[in-house]
Amino acid sequence: MRKSRAESPFYRAGRAAVIWLQRKLPRTQLLLVFSVLVGITAGLAAVILKNLVHAIRELVLTNRPSYFQNQIYLLLPMMGILLTVLVIRVFFRNRFERGVARVLVAISRRSSKLRRSQMFSHVLTSGITVGFGGSAGLESPIVVTGAAIGSNMGKAPFFSYKERTVLLACGAAAGIAAVFNAPVAGLLFALEILLTDVTISAFIPLILASVSGVLCSTILMREEVLFSFRSLQPFDYHNLPYFLLLGIFCGLVSVYYAQVTLKIESLFHRMGEESRFTKALIGGAILGLLIFIFPPLFGEGYESIKALSQGQLHTLFQPELYEQMQDNQWFVLLFVGAIALVKVVATSVTWPGAETGANFAPSLFVGGYVGFFFSRLVNMVSSVRLPEDNFTVVGMAGILAGVMYAPLTGVFLIAEITNGYDLIVPLMVVAATSYALVRWFEQFPMDTRELAKKGQILTQNRDLNILRSISLEQLIERNFHELSPQTSLGKIVEAVTHTKRSLFPVVSPEDKHLQGIILLDDLKEVMFKPELYDQLTARQLMKLPPEFVDVHEEMPSVMHKFDHTGAWNLPVVDQGQYVGFVSKSGVFMAYRRFLLMQSEK
Repeated sequence: MRKSRAESPFYRAGRAAVIWLQRKLPRTQLLLVFSVLVGITAGLAAVILKNLVHAIRELVLTNRPSYFQNQIYLLLPMMGILLTVLVIRVFFRNRFERGVARVLVAISRRSSKLRRSQMFSHVLTSGITVGFGGSAGLESPIVVTGAAIGSNMGKAPFFSYKERTVLLACGAAAGIAAVFNAPVAGLLFALEILLTDVTISAFIPLILASVSGVLCSTILMREEVLFSFRSLQPFDYHNLPYFLLLGIFCGLVSVYYAQVTLKIESLFHRMGEESRFTKALIGGAILGLLIFIFPPLFGEGYESIKALSQGQLHTLFQPELYEQMQDNQWFVLLFVGAIALVKVVATSVTWPGAETGANFAPSLFVGGYVGFFFSRLVNMVSSVRLPEDNFTVVGMAGILAGVMYAPLTGVFLIAEITNGYDLIVPLMVVAATSYALVRWFEQFPMDTRELAKKGQILTQNRDLNILRSISLEQLIERNFHELSPQTSLGKIVEAVTHTKRSLFPVVSPEDKHLQGIILLDDLKEVMFKPELYDQLTARQLMKLPPEFVDVHEEMPSVMHKFDHTGAWNLPVVDQGQYVGFVSKSGVFMAYRRFLLMQSEK
């Protein structure tokens, strides 16, 4: 008989080790040990994913028939997307969530708990999609993978929600650090994107995880697999105005990126979840055609960015298609600009069928082409000579900051992959300008825009985060004495003597609709006049409440009604029918309980 997981010697050994660590180490040191374990595991996952993609790519491109040189670009991406859809359906039963946004939802709504399958599902699906030429990136999948690794290690009973969230962020940080060999960028990514409420105690685990991830990539990953730049020109402060203009340009392109992506996603979304193979066929066909016309769109495309920075523009063209035009400088410039714009479309049509990838790597790709386009255009129309390699890499930070809303990650990522901080000033200028311009158009990044507006993820507004985490249903108080509109004053006075409440809902007995409320203060003038007991009724004494609260309403809206009316109790209704009351004191108590839970050690 097959042994269960609980009977496995590996499982027993692991459990014994964890129990031993728990007994020997205090909570803070235990968290540090687990952050290193998470970092190593996430780093190994990143190494596996990067090498898997390169192995698949070498396999499918090296063994292609000689008579099928260029046409293969028309079919490979579709094959990869269809194979990915098949894997998702057969092995994961269509239970697949794409992108960093779902990690944010898990932090906000699921106590930072991700499914175990997410520790390997994105490695497999992204490896297939990108290996076969899908115009997506590997960074977001490895973020989800690392986050799932940290989340599942953090499910140990001795870890709190706060500590599990830190381990989740450790996995994501280690994944980014390993992919780019950039520990600071990994740390900052976790802080900017995942941890909206950061305490100093989270820094050390994140640093240890990032360093562990980088060590894995340094030891195990081949140099040609890493994305890095070795030779760039020194920064010249005379070019600072042009870097400022590049930042504005990057911001505008980032707005275009978001609008086009959301529009294409909306078009595919209308086709429904049942038509994944149809969406894969359509997306694969469009992607294959785009790659045939623009070869740099194949896969991640990082090699073409290196070629741009080194001035090797001939590698961007299909010789058979553009043989007569490669020497025309204006054609080359327009071709580069077209690739930057079309990349957004290529990435968007890769997702609907494959359900993998996200905007991290595509934004770097677009940024590299935008930076080169800008500097080459200035050099062609003026006597200024801008360093095109510098503008290429700085543009990457500008688009990453504008698309992901992560300016610090963009700045330090490019600084680290260029092996120095010589360009730190232009990187800061371009990233900050692009980010500020995009935020002027939209408060939230496109990946999380709808989720943030619906209150499904945490934002930088701590007060809103806490209110959205409080359930209205749990705060409804139902032990109020209901009165009918015909109830006499005498019976109302009798009810006052049998309840500790100072408020009475007047409810229609036929349809349970709330007609009004009666406050104890409103009864003081008449309750001591027995001659009125049979003359006055609840209908004559009641008044409308200052506001009604819908049973499905979000807590920020409820709190706004409390602040607007100054009331301490508001009635809760469901399509007009009386449900109960919610009190401001109840909200405050729930708010305090949430703060205590968050601060537990």
